[in-house]
Amino acid sequence: MSERPAPPPQLVTRLRAAGCVFAEDEATLLVEEARSPDELAAMVARRVAGEPLEQVVGWAEFCGLRVVVAPGVFVPRRRTELMVREAAAVLDGLGHPVAVDLCCGCGAVAAALLDALAGLEVHACDIDPAAVACARRNLPAGRVHHGDLFDALPARLRGRVDVLTANTPYVPTGAIATMPPEARDHEPMVALDGGPDGLDVARRVAAAASSWLTAGGSLLVETSQPQAPVLAEVFADHRLAPRVVTSRELDATVLVGRSP
Repeated sequence: MSERPAPPPQLVTRLRAAGCVFAEDEATLLVEEARSPDELAAMVARRVAGEPLEQVVGWAEFCGLRVVVAPGVFVPRRRTELMVREAAAVLDGLGHPVAVDLCCGCGAVAAALLDALAGLEVHACDIDPAAVACARRNLPAGRVHHGDLFDALPARLRGRVDVLTANTPYVPTGAIATMPPEARDHEPMVALDGGPDGLDVARRVAAAASSWLTAGGSLLVETSQPQAPVLAEVFADHRLAPRVVTSRELDATVLVGRSP
């Protein structure tokens, strides 16, 4: 297999000056994705201005898949692969399993679960119209719903869901200003701001989850290590037996709550 050609040195220098840590890799990808010199110039200008690379090239790698990512839509993080792994482990071996991904963004979690598990019925929803439009490009027709959490879901799913996943916004409002500009300025605030302690949306999900889960079904919510003990108490208050899962490799924390 031939090696990828080195990108133009001046392009690498420009990206590095703009603060891109992996400037050479980014330059190579931009050159590969651009269909003309004019398109390359436009893409480089967007990246130098701070737009996330995934939004510039139009896709992100997630769990071995290329998922479409549109401008203004939350970019899936590698840490969220831990939630996919845990959800897949719960679903594996079930007959005709059903999974729902709340706060789905571009639909990466649902797409990864669908890729990993044969026969899975998967649904996803988001309150952001741009995210819903993007997720519909990554998932089968009729499986992406627009609305606020459970209000978006078809009523027929109530009590039938084996796994609920939710990458709820969990950055405390006061910490938004400390986030990298490419997230703070180019991703929707509704996907980032989790309220005063970062757990406002996660609390709403936990409070309503049991009526949608099957007996023994599981809710999985991505969170941070400092937030995990607080969220575990929230789960327990809503009769969801909590279990904290962490990955040092992915710098990830997931709360798993099992329904009675």
